[in-house]
Parts: sequence; structure tokens; C-alpha cells
Amino acid sequence: MSDVYLHPEMAAILAGGGAAPDYPNMPLAEARTTFERLAANWNSAIPALCESRDLEIPAAGGFVRARLLRPTLERNRPVIVFVHGGGWTFGSIDTHRGSMARLAIESGACVLGIDYRRAPEHPYPAAIDDTLDALDAVRAGLLGDAVDPSRIGLAGDSAGAGISLGVLTAARGRNRLRAAALFYGCYAPVFDTPSHAAFGGGAYLLTTARMRWYWANWRGPAPLPDLAGLPPLYLNAAGLDPLRDESFDFARVLGEAGNDVRFDLFAGVCHGFMQMSAKLEPARTAHRAAGRFFAEKLQ
Repeated sequence: MSDVYLHPEMAAILAGGGAAPDYPNMPLAEARTTFERLAANWNSAIPALCESRDLEIPAAGGFVRARLLRPTLERNRPVIVFVHGGGWTFGSIDTHRGSMARLAIESGACVLGIDYRRAPEHPYPAAIDDTLDALDAVRAGLLGDAVDPSRIGLAGDSAGAGISLGVLTAARGRNRLRAAALFYGCYAPVFDTPSHAAFGGGAYLLTTARMRWYWANWRGPAPLPDLAGLPPLYLNAAGLDPLRDESFDFARVLGEAGNDVRFDLFAGVCHGFMQMSAKLEPARTAHRAAGRFFAEKLQ
């Protein structure tokens, strides 16, 4: 599509990356290994942190692997619980380590990434339940004096943003959050938008066909829940993302429900662009914007 704006750095990434693997037609274990291996390319230049500590969090399914990233050794810092993307099927605290580190540095808050149970073995609502359990553990002081358990934010990208939406609606009566950031999220199984038609064919990384497969794995509900009374929200979208229009609609519905919503559109970049910070300036800009939002709402 010659009339579509493509950021020059995004164009270079697409030119050098080749075709995305055919994940739906691969054995699941092989697909997950491939996803982890490809994501490692974006985590080779991780910003320096004062501490990175792995731990286990008690949850309904047993224990959830987690990682606490601290930008400073100062005590009683706010904390952001980070829910990684990957179509509810892939991803981990390893694939998103770079994004978590940048968010910690830009916000000044600690970031706790969690390895929730993944679909299709553990469909909806397992990942939501695991995230709620992680929030409960943070509230209960599991992280010690590194964090202030009264200043908790939530962030997620892609499927992690969709999980975070479920957490936000449930947390209204369980674990009040100060703020949340949702990056190019999956919010509803809608595949007939103009952005799906324009960008879902395979030229821009994420495809409509793969999103259908992801949703079939997750088996989550189609309708949006009651969205009133949520904490302040920061949303963004990628201009060349099949999910772009979904984010537009979701931001509008959130505003109509009376929520405090900020929204940024990053032109010329594809779904998942925030993981590409090492080579993509809009990704670094997006992390700075999210960091400023959390610094304001959590301080």
C-alpha cells in the first residue's frame, strides 16, 4: 500500500525481519520456543537497573513466576504490575524484559512482571485470576519495603492489555489501583474493522488470521464489561496495527463511561512496536509517555 505512512526505522525492521512464523500450524511447544527466540533479539540492549530479582507469587494455580525490576534502591517506591502480551498463548517476563525495564526507568517506579498461566491449556479467566492474585500479594507486602503497597499501577500490552481490562473491572471491589496503561490492546473479537482490512493481511507483522486463532485459544467473552469507575487510564495504538480501530473504539467507550483517559496514536509503526525500543524511536517515545503518566499518577 504505497499511500500508507511507514516510519523509516519501522521499514528497516520489516525489511530485515522476514515473514512471521506460521504459529497456528506449528506444534505449540515449538511455537513458544520460536516466539521466545525471536523476542530475544529485542532484549539485547536492556537499560541498566539497580536490581532485578526473580520470585514466586502464590496463586490459585500454584505459584506464578515473577520478576521485580527496580530503577532505584530507594525504599517505598510505587510499583507497576506488568502483564505481557503474546496472544494469551505466548510471551513471558523474558520476552518483555526490555519493555519492563524501560517502563521502570521512565516512570521511576518498580515494575513487577508476571508469568500468568497461558492459553489454550488455561483459557479465560486463568490469566486474570493470576494477575489479581499478584496484586493481592503486592498489597499484602510480599515485595517488602522496596515498594509502597498503597501505590500500585497496572500495565499490559496487546493480549496483556486485554487481561488488564478484566483485572481493572474486577479490581474495583478487590484491589484499588491508582492508574493503568494499556498498549495496543486486544479488547474484543472483532475482525471486520477498516484497520483489519488494511493491515491484517501479513505485511505488518500481526495478521487477522492469527488474531482469530489467539481468540479461539483464549475463549474470553465478547462483550465489553461495565467500564464505569476505573482508575485513570493511558492508552495507545499503532498506526499500522489491525487492532488500531479497536483501540479507537475502546478509548471512546471509556470516555463515555466517565473515565479519565489519555490516548496516543503512534503513526507508521506496527503492532508490538514498544518491544523494539533498541531500534525504533517511536517505541522509546511511547515508553517516555507511559512513564510520565505513571510518574504523575503514582507519586
